[in-house]
Amino acid sequence: VESDITDKLKNPQLNIYIDTASTFQEAKHKFKVEFLKNELRLHKGNVSQLARLMGLDRRSIHRVMKESGIKRDVFHEDQSEENYTEAIIDKTIRSTLDEYKEIIQPQKMEKMYEEVPELSRNIAKMLPHQHLTWKQAETEFEKQFLAEALKENSWKISQTAKQIDIRQETLHRKVTRLGLRKQ
Repeated sequence: VESDITDKLKNPQLNIYIDTASTFQEAKHKFKVEFLKNELRLHKGNVSQLARLMGLDRRSIHRVMKESGIKRDVFHEDQSEENYTEAIIDKTIRSTLDEYKEIIQPQKMEKMYEEVPELSRNIAKMLPHQHLTWKQAETEFEKQFLAEALKENSWKISQTAKQIDIRQETLHRKVTRLGLRKQ
């Protein structure tokens, strides 16, 4: 459990679960929307600041927001970076614990869940927010999504490509470019 939580907290803003039953294009779009929402929340809806940090033009962000139906007004809430990071960490820890529900005794799980808020606060104080460019976030998403899809299909390229609806050649090229290896 500890190593799974640690791995996921290396870059908590990328812990956006996208089901591998989705096609690659659908999954990528869902990830971009959720990532953009998270970053807008963190930057209180300031598109100009976000565009600078992500290495994008403001118009590109506005276009994605419009296409996805994201309203900027809802992100103007007064939420500090620490509170936002704490919320992401809390969500990450809880989702990781959920993966172990079948293995760990229910009373032990309850005790673990009770400690999540305090643990999240403590981690948030020490964990700096990593600002990623749009391209870096996209690359990390592809690594995570494709690795999971390949793992589910026993690293069979043709079977995985069919499942996520991309050409085998494209998947093979992405696996090579991203340096994915069977583990």
